[in-house]
Amino acid sequence: MPMQALVYHATGDARLEERPLPQLQAPTDALVRVTLSSICTSDLHILNGSVPRARPGIILGHEFVGEVVETGAEVRRVRPGQRVAVNVETFCGQCFFCRQGFVNNCERGGWELGCRIDGCQTEYVRVPFADNGLDALPDSVDDLSALLVGDVLASGYFGAELAAIRPGDTVLVIGAGPVGICAMLCARLFGPARIIAVDRRADRLELARRMNAADTLIRAADGMGTADMAGLVRELTQGRGADAVIECAGEAATFELAWQAARPNACVALVALYEAPQTLPLPHMYGKNLIFKTGGVDAVHSARLIRLIELGRLDTRPLITHTFPLGNIADAYDVFAHRRDGCIKCAIVPQPGAAPSR
Repeated sequence: MPMQALVYHATGDARLEERPLPQLQAPTDALVRVTLSSICTSDLHILNGSVPRARPGIILGHEFVGEVVETGAEVRRVRPGQRVAVNVETFCGQCFFCRQGFVNNCERGGWELGCRIDGCQTEYVRVPFADNGLDALPDSVDDLSALLVGDVLASGYFGAELAAIRPGDTVLVIGAGPVGICAMLCARLFGPARIIAVDRRADRLELARRMNAADTLIRAADGMGTADMAGLVRELTQGRGADAVIECAGEAATFELAWQAARPNACVALVALYEAPQTLPLPHMYGKNLIFKTGGVDAVHSARLIRLIELGRLDTRPLITHTFPLGNIADAYDVFAHRRDGCIKCAIVPQPGAAPSR
Protein backbone atom coordinates (compact mmCIF):
# COMPACT_ATOMS: atom_id res chain seq x y z
CA MET A 1 0.00 0.00 0.00
CA PRO A 2 1.59 3.35 -0.98
CA MET A 3 1.86 6.40 1.26
CA GLN A 4 1.99 10.13 0.56
CA ALA A 5 5.41 11.77 0.84
CA LEU A 6 6.98 15.13 0.04
CA VAL A 7 10.03 14.26 -2.08
CA TYR A 8 12.97 16.60 -2.70
CA HIS A 9 14.24 16.52 -6.29
CA ALA A 10 16.40 19.62 -6.80
CA THR A 11 16.76 23.22 -5.68
CA GLY A 12 13.26 24.68 -5.53
CA ASP A 13 11.66 21.37 -6.48
CA ALA A 14 9.76 19.25 -3.94
CA ARG A 15 6.67 17.25 -4.89
CA LEU A 16 4.01 15.31 -3.05
CA GLU A 17 4.21 11.78 -4.42
CA GLU A 18 3.29 8.22 -3.61
CA ARG A 19 6.01 6.08 -2.08
CA PRO A 20 6.03 2.47 -0.86
CA LEU A 21 5.96 1.89 2.88
CA PRO A 22 9.49 1.71 4.32
CA GLN A 23 10.92 -1.56 5.59
CA LEU A 24 13.39 -2.35 8.37
CA GLN A 25 16.92 -2.59 6.99
CA ALA A 26 18.92 -3.39 10.12
CA PRO A 27 18.21 -5.06 13.47
CA THR A 28 18.65 -1.67 15.18
CA ASP A 29 15.90 -0.01 13.08
CA ALA A 30 12.35 0.85 14.06
CA LEU A 31 9.38 1.70 11.87
CA VAL A 32 7.39 4.69 13.17
CA ARG A 33 3.94 5.81 12.08
CA VAL A 34 3.96 9.60 11.92
CA THR A 35 1.21 11.19 13.99
CA LEU A 36 2.43 14.79 13.77
CA SER A 37 5.35 16.40 11.95
CA SER A 38 6.50 19.92 11.20
CA ILE A 39 8.37 22.06 8.72
CA CYS A 40 11.76 23.38 9.80
CA THR A 41 13.87 26.22 8.45
CA SER A 42 16.46 23.55 7.62
CA ASP A 43 13.95 22.13 5.12
CA LEU A 44 13.88 25.54 3.46
CA HIS A 45 17.69 25.57 3.39
CA ILE A 46 17.62 22.26 1.50
CA LEU A 47 15.14 23.65 -1.01
CA ASN A 48 17.23 26.80 -1.36
CA GLY A 49 20.27 24.71 -2.28
CA SER A 50 22.16 25.60 0.89
CA VAL A 51 22.63 22.01 2.09
CA PRO A 52 24.84 20.34 -0.52
CA ARG A 53 24.90 17.04 1.38
CA ALA A 54 21.11 16.65 0.94
CA ARG A 55 20.31 13.87 -1.50
CA PRO A 56 17.80 14.34 -4.31
CA GLY A 57 15.04 11.76 -4.10
CA ILE A 58 14.75 11.74 -0.29
CA ILE A 59 11.56 12.47 1.62
CA LEU A 60 11.91 15.79 3.44
CA GLY A 61 11.37 16.44 7.15
CA HIS A 62 13.08 15.54 10.42
CA GLU A 63 10.95 16.90 13.28
CA PHE A 64 8.11 14.62 14.36
CA VAL A 65 6.38 12.40 16.86
CA GLY A 66 4.72 9.09 16.17
CA GLU A 67 3.92 5.55 17.21
CA VAL A 68 6.30 2.62 16.94
CA VAL A 69 4.80 -0.08 14.72
CA GLU A 70 7.77 -2.45 14.28
CA THR A 71 11.24 -2.89 15.73
CA GLY A 72 14.36 -4.78 14.74
CA ALA A 73 15.64 -7.69 16.77
CA GLU A 74 18.27 -5.61 18.61
CA VAL A 75 15.99 -2.72 19.67
CA ARG A 76 15.52 -2.73 23.44
CA ARG A 77 14.36 0.70 24.64
CA VAL A 78 11.13 1.03 22.65
CA ARG A 79 8.44 -1.39 21.57
CA PRO A 80 5.50 -1.43 19.14
CA GLY A 81 2.56 0.62 20.36
CA GLN A 82 4.65 3.21 22.21
CA ARG A 83 4.33 6.89 21.42
CA VAL A 84 7.74 8.45 20.80
CA ALA A 85 9.54 11.69 20.08
CA VAL A 86 12.10 11.27 17.31
CA ASN A 87 15.58 12.76 17.45
CA VAL A 88 16.79 14.87 14.54
CA GLU A 89 20.15 13.11 14.86
CA THR A 90 20.83 9.55 13.78
CA PHE A 91 23.64 8.29 16.02
CA CYS A 92 25.19 4.95 16.80
CA GLY A 93 26.13 5.68 20.42
CA GLN A 94 29.42 3.77 20.08
CA CYS A 95 31.86 5.81 17.98
CA PHE A 96 34.37 8.31 19.37
CA PHE A 97 32.11 11.33 18.86
CA CYS A 98 29.01 9.66 20.28
CA ARG A 99 30.90 8.66 23.42
CA GLN A 100 31.83 12.33 23.90
CA GLY A 101 28.19 13.38 23.43
CA PHE A 102 28.93 14.94 20.02
CA VAL A 103 26.18 13.03 18.25
CA ASN A 104 25.92 15.50 15.38
CA ASN A 105 29.33 14.17 14.30
CA CYS A 106 28.49 10.48 14.65
CA GLU A 107 30.74 8.49 12.31
CA ARG A 108 27.71 6.51 11.15
CA GLY A 109 25.03 9.18 11.23
CA GLY A 110 24.46 12.83 12.13
CA TRP A 111 21.67 14.78 10.47
CA GLU A 112 20.36 12.02 8.22
CA LEU A 113 16.54 12.08 8.38
CA GLY A 114 15.12 14.27 5.63
CA CYS A 115 18.61 15.06 4.36
CA ARG A 116 20.48 11.86 3.51
CA ILE A 117 17.72 9.31 4.16
CA ASP A 118 13.93 9.51 4.00
CA GLY A 119 12.36 11.82 6.56
CA CYS A 120 9.01 12.48 8.18
CA GLN A 121 6.85 14.56 5.85
CA THR A 122 5.02 11.38 5.04
CA GLU A 123 3.10 8.63 6.89
CA TYR A 124 5.75 6.10 8.00
CA VAL A 125 9.49 6.49 8.67
CA ARG A 126 12.34 4.04 9.18
CA VAL A 127 14.46 5.27 12.10
CA PRO A 128 18.00 3.84 12.31
CA PHE A 129 19.61 3.23 15.72
CA ALA A 130 16.16 3.41 17.26
CA ASP A 131 17.37 2.92 20.82
CA ASN A 132 19.22 6.24 20.52
CA GLY A 133 16.86 8.13 18.22
CA LEU A 134 13.53 7.42 19.91
CA ASP A 135 12.30 8.53 23.34
CA ALA A 136 9.06 7.21 24.79
CA LEU A 137 6.41 9.80 25.66
CA PRO A 138 4.42 9.60 28.90
CA ASP A 139 0.63 9.71 28.56
CA SER A 140 0.59 13.17 30.13
CA VAL A 141 2.62 14.66 27.24
CA ASP A 142 0.53 14.97 24.10
CA ASP A 143 1.87 15.02 20.55
CA LEU A 144 1.68 18.80 20.20
CA SER A 145 3.65 19.33 23.41
CA ALA A 146 6.38 16.93 22.26
CA LEU A 147 6.54 17.86 18.57
CA LEU A 148 9.58 20.14 18.84
CA VAL A 149 11.58 17.99 21.28
CA GLY A 150 13.77 16.30 18.68
CA ASP A 151 14.97 19.38 16.81
CA VAL A 152 13.91 22.98 17.52
CA LEU A 153 13.68 22.58 21.29
CA ALA A 154 16.85 20.49 21.31
CA SER A 155 18.56 23.26 19.33
CA GLY A 156 17.39 25.89 21.78
CA TYR A 157 18.70 23.87 24.72
CA PHE A 158 21.96 23.29 22.86
CA GLY A 159 22.36 27.04 22.35
CA ALA A 160 21.69 27.78 26.00
CA GLU A 161 24.13 25.08 27.05
CA LEU A 162 26.83 26.32 24.66
CA ALA A 163 26.48 29.88 25.98
CA ALA A 164 27.71 28.84 29.45
CA ILE A 165 25.00 30.86 31.21
CA ARG A 166 25.55 31.47 34.91
CA PRO A 167 22.99 32.52 37.53
CA GLY A 168 22.53 36.29 37.41
CA ASP A 169 23.76 36.70 33.83
CA THR A 170 22.20 38.87 31.16
CA VAL A 171 21.55 36.71 28.09
CA LEU A 172 21.02 38.18 24.63
CA VAL A 173 19.11 36.01 22.16
CA ILE A 174 19.17 37.23 18.56
CA GLY A 175 16.15 36.05 16.61
CA ALA A 176 12.69 35.38 18.04
CA GLY A 177 11.76 32.63 15.63
CA PRO A 178 11.15 29.04 16.77
CA VAL A 179 14.78 28.28 17.66
CA GLY A 180 15.26 31.69 19.26
CA ILE A 181 12.22 31.41 21.52
CA CYS A 182 13.20 27.85 22.44
CA ALA A 183 16.68 29.15 23.30
CA MET A 184 15.09 31.77 25.55
CA LEU A 185 12.88 29.21 27.28
CA CYS A 186 15.87 26.94 27.86
CA ALA A 187 18.11 29.81 28.96
CA ARG A 188 15.60 30.39 31.80
CA LEU A 189 16.52 26.97 33.15
CA PHE A 190 20.08 28.20 33.84
CA GLY A 191 19.01 31.03 36.17
CA PRO A 192 19.88 34.27 34.33
CA ALA A 193 18.78 37.59 35.76
CA ARG A 194 17.50 38.86 32.42
CA ILE A 195 16.92 37.68 28.87
CA ILE A 196 16.99 40.24 26.08
CA ALA A 197 15.38 39.32 22.76
CA VAL A 198 16.15 41.02 19.44
CA ASP A 199 14.10 40.62 16.28
CA ARG A 200 12.73 42.68 13.39
CA ARG A 201 9.16 41.52 13.90
CA ALA A 202 7.06 42.99 16.66
CA ASP A 203 4.65 40.02 16.63
CA ARG A 204 7.44 37.54 17.32
CA LEU A 205 8.81 39.67 20.14
CA GLU A 206 5.32 39.92 21.59
CA LEU A 207 4.99 36.13 21.47
CA ALA A 208 8.30 35.82 23.33
CA ARG A 209 6.92 38.16 25.98
CA ARG A 210 3.61 36.27 26.27
CA MET A 211 5.49 32.99 26.67
CA ASN A 212 7.63 34.55 29.44
CA ALA A 213 10.64 33.72 27.31
CA ALA A 214 12.15 37.23 27.34
CA ASP A 215 12.23 40.10 29.82
CA THR A 216 13.38 42.90 27.52
CA LEU A 217 12.50 43.29 23.85
CA ILE A 218 14.52 45.15 21.22
CA ARG A 219 12.93 45.57 17.83
CA ALA A 220 15.42 46.04 15.01
CA ALA A 221 13.54 48.88 13.36
CA ASP A 222 14.26 50.19 9.86
CA GLY A 223 17.37 52.34 9.82
CA MET A 224 18.92 50.79 12.91
CA GLY A 225 22.36 49.35 12.36
CA THR A 226 24.13 46.70 14.38
CA ALA A 227 26.09 49.38 16.25
CA ASP A 228 22.81 51.01 17.33
CA MET A 229 21.39 47.75 18.65
CA ALA A 230 24.65 46.81 20.35
CA GLY A 231 24.54 50.24 22.00
CA LEU A 232 21.06 49.52 23.34
CA VAL A 233 22.30 46.27 24.85
CA ARG A 234 25.18 48.10 26.51
CA GLU A 235 22.75 50.69 27.91
CA LEU A 236 20.83 47.85 29.52
CA THR A 237 23.97 46.33 31.04
CA GLN A 238 25.76 49.26 32.67
CA GLY A 239 27.86 49.74 29.55
CA ARG A 240 29.34 46.23 29.54
CA GLY A 241 27.32 44.19 27.04
CA ALA A 242 25.64 40.81 27.38
CA ASP A 243 27.26 38.08 29.49
CA ALA A 244 26.11 35.42 27.02
CA VAL A 245 24.83 35.68 23.45
CA ILE A 246 22.85 33.07 21.50
CA GLU A 247 22.63 33.86 17.78
CA CYS A 248 19.64 32.13 16.18
CA ALA A 249 18.87 34.31 13.16
CA GLY A 250 21.64 33.36 10.74
CA GLU A 251 22.25 36.61 8.86
CA ALA A 252 25.36 38.70 8.30
CA ALA A 253 23.94 41.56 10.39
CA THR A 254 22.96 39.28 13.27
CA PHE A 255 26.37 37.60 13.23
CA GLU A 256 27.95 41.04 13.57
CA LEU A 257 25.54 42.04 16.33
CA ALA A 258 26.40 38.90 18.27
CA TRP A 259 30.03 39.87 18.82
CA GLN A 260 29.41 43.61 19.07
CA ALA A 261 26.78 43.25 21.82
CA ALA A 262 28.80 40.75 23.88
CA ARG A 263 30.78 42.06 26.81
CA PRO A 264 34.51 41.33 26.98
CA ASN A 265 35.21 37.70 27.92
CA ALA A 266 31.65 36.68 27.06
CA CYS A 267 30.58 33.50 25.28
CA VAL A 268 28.87 33.78 21.89
CA ALA A 269 26.92 30.69 20.81
CA LEU A 270 26.11 30.49 17.10
CA VAL A 271 23.34 27.94 16.52
CA ALA A 272 21.90 29.42 13.31
CA LEU A 273 22.44 27.74 9.96
CA TYR A 274 24.04 30.39 7.73
CA GLU A 275 23.53 30.33 3.98
CA ALA A 276 26.78 32.22 3.33
CA PRO A 277 30.25 32.37 4.94
CA GLN A 278 30.77 34.88 7.75
CA THR A 279 33.98 36.69 8.65
CA LEU A 280 35.43 37.35 12.07
CA PRO A 281 36.84 40.91 11.99
CA LEU A 282 39.64 40.02 14.37
CA PRO A 283 41.42 43.42 14.40
CA HIS A 284 38.20 45.06 15.63
CA MET A 285 37.62 42.35 18.19
CA TYR A 286 41.10 42.40 19.65
CA GLY A 287 40.96 42.72 23.43
CA LYS A 288 37.36 41.53 23.79
CA ASN A 289 38.65 38.00 24.45
CA LEU A 290 35.43 36.42 23.25
CA ILE A 291 34.69 32.71 23.19
CA PHE A 292 32.82 31.55 20.07
CA LYS A 293 30.97 28.22 20.04
CA THR A 294 29.19 26.89 16.99
CA GLY A 295 26.82 24.04 16.14
CA GLY A 296 25.14 21.73 14.61
CA VAL A 297 22.90 20.63 17.48
CA ASP A 298 24.06 17.70 19.60
CA ALA A 299 20.56 16.51 20.50
CA VAL A 300 21.44 14.38 23.51
CA HIS A 301 18.93 15.74 26.03
CA SER A 302 15.59 14.57 24.63
CA ALA A 303 14.65 12.56 27.73
CA ARG A 304 15.46 15.56 29.94
CA LEU A 305 13.38 17.88 27.75
CA ILE A 306 10.42 15.50 27.82
CA ARG A 307 10.65 15.39 31.61
CA LEU A 308 10.73 19.20 31.80
CA ILE A 309 7.63 19.34 29.59
CA GLU A 310 5.93 16.79 31.82
CA LEU A 311 6.76 18.92 34.88
CA GLY A 312 5.35 22.06 33.23
CA ARG A 313 8.71 23.84 33.03
CA LEU A 314 8.78 23.96 29.23
CA ASP A 315 5.82 24.63 26.93
CA THR A 316 6.42 25.12 23.21
CA ARG A 317 2.81 24.66 22.07
CA PRO A 318 2.25 28.38 21.39
CA LEU A 319 4.92 28.17 18.66
CA ILE A 320 2.66 25.89 16.58
CA THR A 321 0.49 28.53 14.94
CA HIS A 322 -0.82 26.59 11.92
CA THR A 323 -1.87 23.02 11.15
CA PHE A 324 -2.21 21.48 7.69
CA PRO A 325 -2.99 18.01 6.38
CA LEU A 326 -0.17 16.28 4.56
CA GLY A 327 -2.07 16.61 1.31
CA ASN A 328 -1.82 20.42 1.61
CA ILE A 329 1.84 20.52 2.56
CA ALA A 330 2.72 22.77 -0.39
CA ASP A 331 0.44 25.41 1.12
CA ALA A 332 2.09 24.86 4.49
CA TYR A 333 5.54 25.47 2.98
CA ASP A 334 4.31 28.69 1.40
CA VAL A 335 2.81 29.95 4.66
CA PHE A 336 5.89 28.97 6.68
CA ALA A 337 8.52 30.24 4.23
CA HIS A 338 6.83 33.63 3.79
CA ARG A 339 5.66 33.91 7.42
CA ARG A 340 2.12 34.52 6.28
CA ASP A 341 -0.64 35.17 8.77
CA GLY A 342 1.80 35.38 11.68
CA CYS A 343 3.14 31.88 11.10
CA ILE A 344 5.81 30.64 13.51
CA LYS A 345 5.65 26.86 12.98
CA CYS A 346 3.38 24.56 10.96
CA ALA A 347 2.25 21.16 12.15
CA ILE A 348 1.55 18.57 9.47
CA VAL A 349 -1.06 15.86 10.06
CA PRO A 350 -0.94 12.79 7.80
CA GLN A 351 -4.72 12.72 7.37
CA PRO A 352 -5.87 13.25 3.77
CA GLY A 353 -8.86 15.51 3.47
CA ALA A 354 -8.50 17.46 6.72
CA ALA A 355 -8.83 21.22 6.48
CA PRO A 356 -5.98 23.58 7.48
CA SER A 357 -6.58 25.51 10.69
CA ARG A 358 -5.04 28.30 12.65
